[in-house]
Amino acid sequence: MLVRYWMSQPVVHIGPKNSMQQAIALMKEKHIRLLPVVDEKEKLKGVVSDRDLKRASASDATTLDVHELLYLISKIKVADIMTREVVTVHRDWTVEEAADTLLSHKISGAPVVDDDARLCGIITQTDLFKATLYITGLKKRGFHLALVLEDTPGSIMEIVSIIRQFGGRMASILSTYERAPDGYRNVYLRFTDISRDRIDELIAIMKEKAKLRYMVDHRENKRVLFDDH
Repeated sequence: MLVRYWMSQPVVHIGPKNSMQQAIALMKEKHIRLLPVVDEKEKLKGVVSDRDLKRASASDATTLDVHELLYLISKIKVADIMTREVVTVHRDWTVEEAADTLLSHKISGAPVVDDDARLCGIITQTDLFKATLYITGLKKRGFHLALVLEDTPGSIMEIVSIIRQFGGRMASILSTYERAPDGYRNVYLRFTDISRDRIDELIAIMKEKAKLRYMVDHRENKRVLFDDH
C-alpha cells in the first residue's frame, strides 16, 4: 500500500512570490490549513500554515487599523513567512511509513514528493484512515475474529481453511507478535459470507484450535469477549 495510491491530489499550492494576502484568501476559499509553496518547476520550497499567517501579522495587528493591515499583508511575500524546513513523505513510501512520520512529528499531514522534490500530493490523517479501512476490510461488514495462535508453520492457514469450509471469504489477515506470549502470535481475521446461523458452530471448532480473544459482527454490531486481554 504505497502513498501514491492514497494521497490527495491535485494539490492546492502557491508560489513564493505570491503575497500573504493571496495565501490567506486561497486557504480560506479551499478550507485548508496547510499550503505547499512550489517554484515554477513544481519543486517544493516550503509550506504556509495558518500558524505562519497568524505569526506574521500578530506583532503589528494591534497597532494598525484595518486598511493599514490589509496593505501590509498585500506587500508581504509568501517566501518571507513560509516554513522552509518541511517534513515530507515520498510517494513510494508505504502508508505505514507515512503514518509513522506524521506520528513522530505530531503533524496531521505532509506534502508528498518524488525523487526530484517535486510536489505530487498531500497525505493526511484522513487519507491514512481510509487506507486502514481498505486494508482491514472493515467496509465489508463481516466478522472480525481475534485469536492467539502458536507460532508454527501453517497455523494461520489451518484456521483460514476452517473458515473456508464454512463458506467464508477472507477480507483481511493481520498478525503481530506484540503483546503475545512467547512462542505465540496474535492474529486478526476479517471474513464474510458465513451464515450467522453457523457462527456458533464455527466458534466451537475455533476454540479447539486456538485461544480466542474476541469476535465482532460488524453487520449486526454484536461483540463477544472471550477473555479480558
